[in-house]
Amino acid sequence: MFAVSACQYEDLLPAEAPLPAALVQAIKSNGMGVKSPILVRLYKEESDLEVWKQKTDGTYALLKTYEICAWSGKLGPKKQEGDRQAPEGFYTVTPAQLNPNSNYHLALNMGYPNTYDRANGRTGSHLMIHGSCNSSGCYAMDDEQVQEIYSLARHSFEGGQRAFQIQAYPFRMTPKNMARHRNSEHYDFWKMLKKGSDYFEMTRQQPNVGVCDRRYVFDQSAETVAGLSATGACPDFSLPAQVVAKVEADHAEEEKIASSFSPSDFAETSTFSYRSGQPITPEAYAQEQHRREGYDREGNRVSGGGGGGGSIFSSFLK
Repeated sequence: MFAVSACQYEDLLPAEAPLPAALVQAIKSNGMGVKSPILVRLYKEESDLEVWKQKTDGTYALLKTYEICAWSGKLGPKKQEGDRQAPEGFYTVTPAQLNPNSNYHLALNMGYPNTYDRANGRTGSHLMIHGSCNSSGCYAMDDEQVQEIYSLARHSFEGGQRAFQIQAYPFRMTPKNMARHRNSEHYDFWKMLKKGSDYFEMTRQQPNVGVCDRRYVFDQSAETVAGLSATGACPDFSLPAQVVAKVEADHAEEEKIASSFSPSDFAETSTFSYRSGQPITPEAYAQEQHRREGYDREGNRVSGGGGGGGSIFSSFLK
């Protein structure tokens, strides 16, 4: 009877499911509150999704890292509707963006396109973090993972957080990774994202993100970034001194690493492309779908560990 009741409870109320006891214990042992604010960081190349939670001292600390089940496309930002690219950038999720009735168990709308995307003429809609293990531009998790993430978001809103930030990166923004990818057409875009990453790394505070001159800017003042024009000129302001120091030190280290690289040490640029509006072939689908080993496209475990081969970037990360 207990097994039947548990199954029915999970099927009927996935959006209201309680957090696992072990996760609640981890929250408390890390000086956090169950309903304290959260922040999400995504890394394509490593296929990681991190949930950070605010501690009693106001700073954020890492709560849990989830292995992304699937993401589609290649490294680089989403640019247009139908390109099957998963977004990169800084996004905001409000309570209205939680979808308890998703066809993929549960879903959180990332908020693409944001102000930066619109200022740069980028299009697209319904870009999600959702269940299942199949992506057409979203970040797909298995159902157990998305239920935890959804519940953490729900609790943070119940605690008074009006919106939480998603920081979506192509890879962990280390000097070595920046050196590896410096030949990419997206390198300047990634350098811009790294400033926001560095801000969070140094302050453990959510950066206030603004857009001016069609680029991201990060400032200590919410009032400063709120008054910016996305296509207008940027005013004179600077990052905190410790963030500037990290940006400069990391760039110097990147230059040093890059100078020691042989041509084969630089990351290869993917030649995969998908023409929006065209049926995707099985071969193209397999190439662009970075699926976790051991899972099928529905997010179910597959015996023998043959869930699609994993990310094409896995060889770089060993």
